[in-house]
Amino acid sequence: MRRADRLFQLLTLLRNRRTAITAAHLAEVLEVSERTVYRDVQSLMLTGVPIEGEAGVGYRLNRHFDLPPLMFSSDEIEALLLGTKMVQAWSDKQLAASASQAMQKILAVLPQNLRHFDEQLAFLVPDCHVDKELVAFSEEIRLATRNQLSLNIQYRRADGEYSSRIIQPLGLVYWGKVWTLVAWCEMRNEYRAFRLDRIQALQTTEHFFELTPDKNLKHYLQLEKQTHEQQYAESL
Repeated sequence: MRRADRLFQLLTLLRNRRTAITAAHLAEVLEVSERTVYRDVQSLMLTGVPIEGEAGVGYRLNRHFDLPPLMFSSDEIEALLLGTKMVQAWSDKQLAASASQAMQKILAVLPQNLRHFDEQLAFLVPDCHVDKELVAFSEEIRLATRNQLSLNIQYRRADGEYSSRIIQPLGLVYWGKVWTLVAWCEMRNEYRAFRLDRIQALQTTEHFFELTPDKNLKHYLQLEKQTHEQQYAESL
């Protein structure tokens, strides 16, 4: 976690509590040492944030301190909360945790009367239909996609046969029941979509690949749309 992100999360934790929070508890939540918490508290205080307390006792924000509220409509807040719950239910643990942290940051700077809006959300996003294997490898795939690094995968095809391939990951697509990885297959020299629950093993290589106008996720989706439109027209 970047230091700026950690300082903002620390400020959010203090803002959401009326009572003092010990450095030990803050260190556990932020996954840092207590010494780092002491330094971060000092840094915030030097910028003018009125933190009360001391090491060994606990910290809290002065009750008169407030951040400028973010202005969202009820529909906008509802949309953000629903999106967060979808990510939490249907993605890997790291992305789910990041979605939760992002939402807490937003809720922390909402006007007081809207901060508990999440408790009144009239949407349920169950995760009972998402097996662990459906999101297996997704965190490593996301990092490889972001860094444009090729992947070496062992894949079980629909006919039960196994194959080993070097692919260039372009993006993950969720179809409601399964996640698929859209990639450029170096063996076939064309686009391929791989179901995550059929990937048996995966390793990130050190081979960097370039995105081009005719090799990227947007281009793939355009081709898929054209194919479906053509098939529909031919069926009429």
